[in-house]
Amino acid sequence: MNISEDLIKAIVKELLNQAKAQASEDFVKETDKTSGILVVRGDTVKTEAFEGRNDVKLKDIVTLEEAPRMGAGIMELVDGADFEWTLTYDEFDYVIDGTLDIKIDGGNVIRGNKGDIILIPKGSHIHFSTPNNTRYAYFVYPANWQELA
Repeated sequence: MNISEDLIKAIVKELLNQAKAQASEDFVKETDKTSGILVVRGDTVKTEAFEGRNDVKLKDIVTLEEAPRMGAGIMELVDGADFEWTLTYDEFDYVIDGTLDIKIDGGNVIRGNKGDIILIPKGSHIHFSTPNNTRYAYFVYPANWQELA
């Protein structure tokens, strides 16, 4: 097999770029260049304090360039957290660990446990809360929710 020096340089450069991109993230994310299929290694995602709070942490896991129509991330709520929010998008939540309570205006509480999937429709005014430490994945549509707020 005859491999050119230019090909080796191109491969090394691409590997370094991928390593740099992963290092700039707080988690491992891999994208197949041919198909565009992306995988995030969920157990590597490290969340950050949201709006200066220590009891609510999150990390978006895809960019608008990667998924222009949908957004996704990981959120963690510390034992006893209560977080009020009005959704300007549709959201699915998948409870990875713990218990996620969603208090709806009017007093009803929807409870999601490990493995449960919850749909929260656009326009809902809710309180996310938890009786224990909880980690869940969120998936939103449309992805540009920040522009809609």
